[in-house]
Amino acid sequence: MNRPLIISDCDEVLLHMVVPFKEWLEESQGIIFNLDGANFAEALRWQKSGTLLEAHEVWRMLGGFFDTEMSRQMPISGAVESINTLAQHADIVILTNLVDKRREMRAEQLAEHGIHAPVYTNQGPKGPALQKIVEELSPSRAFFIDDLPQHHHSVSETTPDVVRLHMCGEPMVAGAIDCAHKAGHADARIDRWTEALPWLMTKLEETPA
Repeated sequence: MNRPLIISDCDEVLLHMVVPFKEWLEESQGIIFNLDGANFAEALRWQKSGTLLEAHEVWRMLGGFFDTEMSRQMPISGAVESINTLAQHADIVILTNLVDKRREMRAEQLAEHGIHAPVYTNQGPKGPALQKIVEELSPSRAFFIDDLPQHHHSVSETTPDVVRLHMCGEPMVAGAIDCAHKAGHADARIDRWTEALPWLMTKLEETPA
């Protein structure tokens, strides 16, 4: 029988992203980053004029960050140790919403922090991409970890048997993100690896229905 499979997001689950992105913008790009809630579209303003960046400018800044500043991203507390503990009991893959050309960069970034796992890139809702991964790898069971509720909703529609853990390990934004568990799209909401690891280990040890 194949092993279980854990499909994990990266940003705000394994590595901090919002905080280093904010620091880079304010240090070198002439931008004020003030995230009120979880809406990036209204978080970035030009320091000189105070005007909001247009959507294409926000995307350009995000692209610039991932092209040149990924070294700023440090692990979420407990993430490396926890994911490597889980790797003793399940296969691990990363499903990240970056464009395909950044797949190898993400894999190398994670490896530098001690996480060695195949990386799948995606754009948009993650349900269809996760469904393809599950079909490709045929695990005995599958688990999904992500910080954004819309991805849990998407996965719940395409592969409802996947165990879904909603986790946002970045305190700066965790409180502003709608809870996928409360919405009925995730099996739990846990934002700390010290609590998430035992929850996942318990789930892994359960006999599949």
